[in-house]
Amino acid sequence: MPDTTTLLNDPLVIAGKAYGSRLIVGTGKYKTYAENAAAAEAAGAEIVTVALRRVNVMDNTSDRLIDHLDPKRFTYLPNTAGCYTGEEAVRTLRLAREAGGWSLVKLEVLSNTPHLYPDMIETLRALEMLVADGFQVMVYCTDDVVFAKRLEDAGAAAIMPAASPIGSGLGIQNRVNIRLIVEQAKVPVLVDAGVGTASDATIAMELGCDAVIANTAIAGAKDPVGMARAMKHAVIAGREAYLAGRMAKKRYADPSSPLGGLI
Repeated sequence: MPDTTTLLNDPLVIAGKAYGSRLIVGTGKYKTYAENAAAAEAAGAEIVTVALRRVNVMDNTSDRLIDHLDPKRFTYLPNTAGCYTGEEAVRTLRLAREAGGWSLVKLEVLSNTPHLYPDMIETLRALEMLVADGFQVMVYCTDDVVFAKRLEDAGAAAIMPAASPIGSGLGIQNRVNIRLIVEQAKVPVLVDAGVGTASDATIAMELGCDAVIANTAIAGAKDPVGMARAMKHAVIAGREAYLAGRMAKKRYADPSSPLGGLI
């Protein structure tokens, strides 16, 4: 078996493309695009998610995201934030493909509720339409283990369960389900939504997730660039701990020193 250092250097592979970083950052809620770019650099990110309905990518009459985050350096991951039906999501991503040539996309179809969890029936329906149309689809979903498998069977390029509600910062609320999703998946699993601080990212990686997406946790921090750096190290530490294999939990104390050879 390769040592931990070798495994740690293994790339994240999504839809056949390899990435060195396992931290994906968002492009919403920052004070400016310049701050967003500085945070992405500090995070060491190679992929940035872009809410096409909320972020200016193409309109050159005002400040644009692409003026600060070069699409030749960063993989843009268009998402369907703000879509509540499968048709809305599919239409949005088809427009994205026409505008920027993007075929790797992030699908999210939200329920129109205060908690904004995904509507999984609409999500699955939209996924099937997008896969049939040639898209590589990373799917935002609830932490429902059975539905996660259905998404993978329907052709998802990656599964992205929510740790907790979007923007809540509550961290991972159901470690059991996240771990079960990881264990059954044959595509990358990324925790998306609910991460609040660096330790949340570490926990996700310790559970075996392939990567973490962080937006509000970085953009909403008092020092976004500092938090981006912390997230970078947290993801690396969590992955290394997962690969190293934690000690078994025990119900009682176990002496740190061997008992053999006592005088």
